[in-house]
Amino acid sequence: MKMSDDLTAFSIIIPFKSWSPDLDECLSHIEKLSGGNYEIILLPDNALSLPEKFSHLPIVILPTGAVNPAIKRDMAAKKARGEFLAFIDDDAYPEPDWLEVAHRFFNRNPDAGAIGGPAITPQHDPFWARVSGAVFLSSVSGGNPERYVPCPPGRKVDDWPSVNLIVRKEAFLMAGGFDSKYWPGEDTLFCMKFIEQTGSKIVYVPELVVWHHRRPGLPKHLRQIGNYGLHRGFFAKKFPQTSRKFKYFIPSIWVCFVVFGMALSFISKLAGFLYLAGWAVYSIALVISWKDIRRHEPMSVALGAVPYIILTHIWYGLRFGMGLTSRELRSSLGR
Repeated sequence: MKMSDDLTAFSIIIPFKSWSPDLDECLSHIEKLSGGNYEIILLPDNALSLPEKFSHLPIVILPTGAVNPAIKRDMAAKKARGEFLAFIDDDAYPEPDWLEVAHRFFNRNPDAGAIGGPAITPQHDPFWARVSGAVFLSSVSGGNPERYVPCPPGRKVDDWPSVNLIVRKEAFLMAGGFDSKYWPGEDTLFCMKFIEQTGSKIVYVPELVVWHHRRPGLPKHLRQIGNYGLHRGFFAKKFPQTSRKFKYFIPSIWVCFVVFGMALSFISKLAGFLYLAGWAVYSIALVISWKDIRRHEPMSVALGAVPYIILTHIWYGLRFGMGLTSRELRSSLGR
């Protein structure tokens, strides 16, 4: 469980609404961690009783009320005793060497203020949940496959999800914590602020692995994607430092092409030819995505991911456009 010769203390911070089988699984795997003197800070909405089987773990329960995950994490950071804050979601669980990898990296890289690693879809997830995760396994279909599978080498990043993010507490407090009314997207703003205000770097460490359950079924998948698209579109306007990248605009450009290209194709033969050519290029991109997915998933999952990719691009593009034209966003506490 814990290494007696390891002087580095980790505070593992888990925000959630209420107890769930996923949280049970998360704690069961934390119990198997092979390194690090750690504490676990649980952040439920309301007070709860800890199951007897976890009573031997160094757990602090901090009820927060119905607030967003950013506020929960900031509350935990103020109570944390660890030198490092290890953020993970309640529907994820770490590899046994999670803290060992982090401890080793921070010792060798004192200039690194934070590290992040991939959140891999568990092989025992239901079929459609694996399909949902497969959408992101290609840079063509999802943009950032390193967030979902280990993609060496390690490198600096300017944006990383809080499902697998470990931060030096001193630097975290220097940056003012998450301090965000937005969710999702709070981790994007934190990373931007963290780099600007601390001068530290965030490093992608492919060996720092957690496993992350995906949304089961198309409606929940699209709801999550839509929320990401909405916030990214709004951030592209309000926080351009890390969100105004061309790749985030591509789905919206594609949606415009699909809609207006179809209309123009009825008016002009040239427009019709270009419209068909655009779909041909998109089809090639789907084939590339499918091949990338097949490196990690079986044929059935890769085939199921193709229609998911098409719908993901369209829905993300629409919601990104909505965010881009929004004056303000209201945080959602739902899933």
